Amino acid sequence: MLAVANLLHLLGRMKHSKVPILSCQVSAHSMNLKAINQFRNMILCLMPNSWPILDYTDYGCYCGLGGFGTPVDDLDRCCQVHDKCYSDSMQHPECWPIMDNPYTNFYHYKCDDAHKKITCTKKNDECKMFICECDRKAAECFSKSEWIPEHNHLPRDQCH
Repeated sequence: MLAVANLLHLLGRMKHSKVPILSCQVSAHSMNLKAINQFRNMILCLMPNSWPILDYTDYGCYCGLGGFGTPVDDLDRCCQVHDKCYSDSMQHPECWPIMDNPYTNFYHYKCDDAHKKITCTKKNDECKMFICECDRKAAECFSKSEWIPEHNHLPRDQCH
């Protein structure tokens, strides 16, 4: 797990670069990192000067792994809505729970850097479109919400 955390830290530092292929084997970890990188790139499309992995991995009560309680601010609420959207995708009739996991599924989208606009493309099947829209809406929400330093690494006992 520490190796994954270190790789996530490295990804957070890599602004606009692609994740190098480290192995020919496909594993849950490589799929997760690729999916995380895809969402990260969506955020960077709208907020090119941000550090998504560092800024949103452990923020408030919902940004990062898990989540509970009342969101502490608008940004944390973005993460709560994103978590719910991912949960809803697992119940979507066109999504197969194992094959279409939102944490490992890859979709097609376009980033218009000049206009700061993300579009989920028609190349997606219905399930991938649903997941892409979850990430697009979250990235847009992040771009409109203030990042408050005091809510980063918030102790879990402050989530009620």
